[in-house]
Amino acid sequence: MEADVYQRIKYAARTLLNIDLEQYKDAQMRRRLDSWLTRKQIATWDEYIHLVRRDAEERERFRAYLTINVSAFFRDITRWQEFDRKIIRSLHQTACTSLNPTGALRIWSAGCSIGAEIYSLAMLCEQFTPGQSHFLLATDIDRDALAQARAGGPYANTEVQNISKAQRLTYFQKGGPPFYIKHSLAQKIEFREHNLLADPFDSGFDLILCRNVIIYFTDAAKEGLYRKFSQALRPGGILFLGSTEIISRPSDFGMRGIGMSFYEKCE
Repeated sequence: MEADVYQRIKYAARTLLNIDLEQYKDAQMRRRLDSWLTRKQIATWDEYIHLVRRDAEERERFRAYLTINVSAFFRDITRWQEFDRKIIRSLHQTACTSLNPTGALRIWSAGCSIGAEIYSLAMLCEQFTPGQSHFLLATDIDRDALAQARAGGPYANTEVQNISKAQRLTYFQKGGPPFYIKHSLAQKIEFREHNLLADPFDSGFDLILCRNVIIYFTDAAKEGLYRKFSQALRPGGILFLGSTEIISRPSDFGMRGIGMSFYEKCE
């Protein structure tokens, strides 16, 4: 792909989709773009950009492809087992204060995709603190992915393979595949459209999950997000990343590592 062509694609993505490709790894994004044009069977990027400008449905398809939605319940199960054994108990204990005697948690799933991870977290919260009401926020830039998350599905066999029989009986509607989350669980989560690279962050979170999202960004974009995530956490709050997403100097962002994938904001 010629440099001037890539510049035109980046301009179109920014102006038409509100996606800043400057923040994504260059070589990786170019490969994805080449693959997309081949799949669309369109001769040139100028022709495709013209299509995206005039066709709202194609704009949403292109947006969905660029935002890379791959997810599953309890993805990377060993990290979730560690979270269940150690992190959630610690979070609940430190959340219990005179101002918050119930220990209700503020939790944000950033880049939630189709909702599998926020629902995974909601299940663990239900199991650990039955009847407790927590604030659960899930955000993503992809409207189609958010729509699926809000609807509680559909989810394929491959996306629920780490779900236990007891969890399927308790939290999923009968039948499947495809599988759907019960409304009683889905209604406990607030879903919002949000651009991690452009929109402001809420604050005071006990836990932020942002898993397998940051790996696609440039080093500069990653550092900006680490700093904003730290600011969005309360002291002692936890950032839960994907297993390949490592902050080499967490102290630069006011955090410390407390195990693979987990970073605690310093007091």
